[in-house]
Amino acid sequence: MIERYVVDLQEADEMQVAVVGGKGAHLGGLSRIEGIRVPAGFCVTTDAFRRILAAAPSMDDQLDRLARLDPDDRDALRTLSAEIRGTIEGIAVPDDLAAAITRALARSGEQAAYAVRSSATAEDLPTASFAGQQDTYLNVVGTTAILRHVSRCWASLFTERAVTYRQRNGVDHRTVHMAVVVQQMVFPHASGILFTADPVTGNRKVATVDAGFGLGEALVSGLVNPDVFKVRHGEVVAKTIAAKQRAVHALPSGGTQEVAIDPQQQEQPALTDAQAVRLVQLGRRIEAHFGRPQDIEWCLVDDGFQIVQSRPITTLFPVPETGDQESHVYVSVGHQQMMTDPMKPLGLSMWQLTALVPMHAAAGRLFVDVTARLSSPASRAALLDVMGKGDPLIRDALETVLDRDDFVPLLPDAPDASPAGPPPGGAPTPTATDPAVITELIERSQASIAALERDIRTKTGPALFDFLLEAFEEHKRVLSDPLNFRAIMAGMEATWWLNDKLREWLGEKNAADTLTLSAPDNVTSEMGLALLDVADVIRPRPEVVVFLQGVEDEGFLDELAKLTGGAEARDAIEAYLDRYGMRCAGEIDITRPRWRERPTTLVPVILDNVRIFEPGAAERHFEQGRQKARKKEQEVLSRLRELPDGEQKADETKRMIDQVRAFVGYREYPKYGIVSRTFLYKQALLEEAGRLVQAGVLPEQEDIFYLTFQELHDVVRSHQVDEQLIQRRKEAFRSYHALTPPRVLTSDGEAVTGAYRRDDAPAGALIGVPVSAGTIEGRARVILDMAEADLEAGDILVTTFTDPSWSPLFVGIAGLVTEVGGLMTHGAVIAREYGLPAVVGVDQATRLIRDGQRIRVHGTEGYVEILP
Repeated sequence: MIERYVVDLQEADEMQVAVVGGKGAHLGGLSRIEGIRVPAGFCVTTDAFRRILAAAPSMDDQLDRLARLDPDDRDALRTLSAEIRGTIEGIAVPDDLAAAITRALARSGEQAAYAVRSSATAEDLPTASFAGQQDTYLNVVGTTAILRHVSRCWASLFTERAVTYRQRNGVDHRTVHMAVVVQQMVFPHASGILFTADPVTGNRKVATVDAGFGLGEALVSGLVNPDVFKVRHGEVVAKTIAAKQRAVHALPSGGTQEVAIDPQQQEQPALTDAQAVRLVQLGRRIEAHFGRPQDIEWCLVDDGFQIVQSRPITTLFPVPETGDQESHVYVSVGHQQMMTDPMKPLGLSMWQLTALVPMHAAAGRLFVDVTARLSSPASRAALLDVMGKGDPLIRDALETVLDRDDFVPLLPDAPDASPAGPPPGGAPTPTATDPAVITELIERSQASIAALERDIRTKTGPALFDFLLEAFEEHKRVLSDPLNFRAIMAGMEATWWLNDKLREWLGEKNAADTLTLSAPDNVTSEMGLALLDVADVIRPRPEVVVFLQGVEDEGFLDELAKLTGGAEARDAIEAYLDRYGMRCAGEIDITRPRWRERPTTLVPVILDNVRIFEPGAAERHFEQGRQKARKKEQEVLSRLRELPDGEQKADETKRMIDQVRAFVGYREYPKYGIVSRTFLYKQALLEEAGRLVQAGVLPEQEDIFYLTFQELHDVVRSHQVDEQLIQRRKEAFRSYHALTPPRVLTSDGEAVTGAYRRDDAPAGALIGVPVSAGTIEGRARVILDMAEADLEAGDILVTTFTDPSWSPLFVGIAGLVTEVGGLMTHGAVIAREYGLPAVVGVDQATRLIRDGQRIRVHGTEGYVEILP
């Protein structure tokens, strides 16, 4: 293969990233768009860079050492990256390479001024921009200077910031190569950045123009605040004109300098409104060419715009694809299911196949389109009410969208529109306090799961997938059982009734929190208490405790049986896993490792329970809660009887207390049933994957997680797989972790966050949703992974979200703060069960509260104070 060291920009395009790097490829693409002016120039290719690296024998060793460094070891990274840069800059540019660059310069004029710009192969990519990681040099004059700055650009692949960025993003340093763009210098009147989508809200219909005088370096370096223009539908809809006191200008001899701007010019706009609109029109053309929103660097020269860079905006949350041009409003499923991390494709498609409503995927998250319900007067108020009870921020975000002119028009209902009743043949409404209803529902669920477990074992190959499609219909039938829905609502409605009425009659906030303590039939709270019983078995066996403290291998249960008292400990853990081993953090994603698959996850929690608690703690804990609830009930009823119409109020309240205690625990059972079924699906699919690995179709079992259910079905049928598709999915999944899913997303791409409309908290307090009454003060433990929990009695757990798998931690903490959640989400329900003061929905709690800080959680009022 003949090496090519120089490529003209006009010859480059987006398919040549491996040759000319991300920046060069985009500039080549830009130069081909009609009406877009790009300064002329050429690229020194990655072949030249590899030639330089090959001339340094020490480079292999240096890169090996670099790969082994911890991304957080700043001193070591700084030292080694400087060493590598020194190595590269010390290599003389070979004569034939220098000659190729000189010939390219001669075509444009060797003494002209140039911008010499890094263009790495991992740069300006759709999933990671790597913006600002490598170097750019402006106004470079003369062949010798240009060759020197080309070497500096090569070396800048190993700046400390670039190396750290790649380490953190899992990018192998050896896979990234550096091209260099050499472009004729532009001396603009004004310059800046155009975002073809609003970078703050994500709105694709609003473009943002940042503008300043002189070269764009003044804006990029933060030397001045820019003028900001917001443009929508060909019109400036908002603008801010800044006082621009400084600018960066080119020097005649080369290089740049800061200059002061004439005071009379400082507050003049850098662009007219007409110019801003014209620039956005060019930006829309560029966006259409690249097929996604762009971050564009521009220069204004003699009333004409030249484009010097365009890269995808990688921070925008993608919009679900619908194929129409209508307005849509989407609500995040993850914020309701307590799992806002991205899901892998198999997990997404399994949820879509088993959900009762259509779901849309974007960036590994699921969303429900609520546009139709918001458009209908009959359903809008009910939807807002339900959303508000679950998460007030979602309700506020929806109301924010509804306040927009005509985004979601209110349409007349059809003449026969009425709230839907139970499906024909549905079960009768349960007697509110009849516990037999719950027993019947649990027995139905257990029978359905037992039948699934029995039948799925007999299926393999394509027949397994046909069977699973039928099983998904049974899955949906169990979920949509009218009796199931009424039982859940009976507990929730009784909770809301008690909180509303007892506040109105007695001035009590969140009275139901105490009245629901130790409610029966709560499978999630029982799961936490059952782990205390496991600790009781292990505590008197010191050899087992010591062994567990050093456990790292997932096969530790087999080793455990060899110790004195180890067989009993193993049996206790195994019995726990038989009942709860299908659970895990983020359990709505079938691809997440379950406790049964990764039992080491439970070991730190078991050891905490051994250390913190005394024997018999589970039974005492439950009984204390039951007694508190009973005492609260007697106190409330006694106070009510002293009021006007007191006997009637007390009777009504007693009925609702009985109803809430009979039904509120069941709120957790349907999720337990779903996860139990899901684990059986997963085990069957992994066995199928094992056969594909044995047949040489797949390299690894878990590669199936990056295929949808239907794609996996096709692979099993054909024994053929697109390995590049799997690789692309893996890279995309990694990139999704950097995106924060919005609670509400519109089809314009706007991420609507919502706000708490409250003024009842002290200044500086972190506002959230009050979900479990009481006030507690203690040490904050910011924990993002349950397996890394290290708790002491009295600690307050601070995390992003808690699903049922976190409940074993709840028995050992004093309070709870989460970033996501609402009144009836799992963390809130279990916090009330255990009597833990809790505030959820606290935006950025894990960033604003530092691990180890003392905080005060106001679970009744719904805010958190960070204490001195």
